[in-house]
Amino acid sequence: MVDSSFGAVALILALAVLAGAAAKLLKQPIVVSFIIVGILAGPAAFDLVGEAEEIVLFAKFGIAILLFLVGLKLDFHMIRSTGMVALIAGLAQVGFTAAFGFGLAVLFGFEIVTALYIAVALSFSSTIIIIKLLGDKRELDTLYGRIAVGILIVQDILVVIAMVVIVTIGTPGASSPLEDLAMTLVASVVFLGAVALASKYVLEKVLDWIAKSPELSLLFGVTWAIALAAVSAMIGLSMEIGAFVAGVSLASTAYRESLGARMTSLRDVMLLFFFIELGASLTFADSIGQLWPAVVISVFVLVGKPLIIFVIMGWMGYRSLTSFRTGLALAQISEFSLILIALGFSLGQVDTAVLSLITLVALFTITISSYYILYTDRLYPKFQKVMTLFERGEAGGVDEERASHNYDAIVIGAGRFGGEVIGKLIDSGSSVLAVDMDPDAIAKARDLGAETLYGDAGDPDFARMLPMHQTTTLICTVPDRGTNMLLLSSVKSMGFEGELFLTALDNATAEMFQKEDGVHTIRPLKMAAKRIIDTIVKRAESA
Repeated sequence: MVDSSFGAVALILALAVLAGAAAKLLKQPIVVSFIIVGILAGPAAFDLVGEAEEIVLFAKFGIAILLFLVGLKLDFHMIRSTGMVALIAGLAQVGFTAAFGFGLAVLFGFEIVTALYIAVALSFSSTIIIIKLLGDKRELDTLYGRIAVGILIVQDILVVIAMVVIVTIGTPGASSPLEDLAMTLVASVVFLGAVALASKYVLEKVLDWIAKSPELSLLFGVTWAIALAAVSAMIGLSMEIGAFVAGVSLASTAYRESLGARMTSLRDVMLLFFFIELGASLTFADSIGQLWPAVVISVFVLVGKPLIIFVIMGWMGYRSLTSFRTGLALAQISEFSLILIALGFSLGQVDTAVLSLITLVALFTITISSYYILYTDRLYPKFQKVMTLFERGEAGGVDEERASHNYDAIVIGAGRFGGEVIGKLIDSGSSVLAVDMDPDAIAKARDLGAETLYGDAGDPDFARMLPMHQTTTLICTVPDRGTNMLLLSSVKSMGFEGELFLTALDNATAEMFQKEDGVHTIRPLKMAAKRIIDTIVKRAESA
């Protein structure tokens, strides 16, 4: 073990860079390399950390940020846009996976409580892996991408409920478990009520002011997440629940996407230390002893989970291709599976053998399912005949064309000209999402009746945060030529098939836009000149 904590952290970060580079070469998500680094840094290999308090603190910080971002993404519009499939498939998949997982765990000789932990851990899929890989493939906006994310939202809610129950029942107290659970529920209601009131009456106004400084908004997001995690722990809930609630409280604000984008990199770095702490709890003997159960359970996750999704979505009328893509996307266990097992380990309800088992299953399933997601389109033709068996009836009923849209238009730029466009669209009965980086402009658009989103159109990653799957019309009223060019390039690369309206102040830019299919040009100066001339003519005629 390295004597200096600072030196140990430096070595760990160096290992993480090397492992991350290897993961990139192998087309693996960086979380896989984090798990490997955790094992290497623990006593099973180099024993770099020992009992370093700094690692434990950083690990808690990483988990809090992760759960905050999960809560921040809790978009109930997403569930509505995919109908009931996200709710039904999410609940059914968790139920069936847990039941089969429990049976497997019992067959391998685990006790009832331990088997329950294993069953629950196998039920959830990785939010980080799925969103990262589908985002890289530009498929988050597809029907199967929306269904997969909707199922993840259902799973995330269930995992938080599971944490509440585990912490309440697993923490020793003078009262009975049922009384402890009742007290926890009361404390939860009070806590959630206070946060809900703050979310409705305070947070949006605070963010309207804070958002004028990107650095301050990032600091506020981190502080809010950690503060609510600390308060939650103090009242007898887990810090994970408080961090999740902190994210949910900001999920309905216009600033959730910008906060999420700024905090994602921080989450990725800090999560490394969670896996380091996890690796420090593993031993080589436990890992070897659990290798065979891990292989069998991993096969169940990689094959059984997709089959459950195929059956449920086929029964609901979805086409085999959509079911196939969705099922393969969910064929792994989650980072929350590791958090749940680590929580049970800290409460003394599971031992290091179970910790090693679930870590190995996570490593196997995340690695293999990543290739599932990357090569889905190559795999489908090989299984197409089998997949048609899961379709119900002749229609194979639900496909992309039946997906609903939440907004008639997304308007980027809510300033003077953009505000006029937004107002007229709303007056005509259209539903509008207004996007701007000026909190004052956002507030005015909100007053007009538009839903709002905070974002900088000049950011190269701006288009990724737009819910383009929820509309067929994008309108950019920002006069800057570079911004419009960047948006055009981003939207084309993401495969947006709706109508795009771009603003041009000069003839050369207008001619460039007119050459693009599906692109319409807005000429605000000409429009203003025409209004002025029409006004002069009308006055002259009435004189």
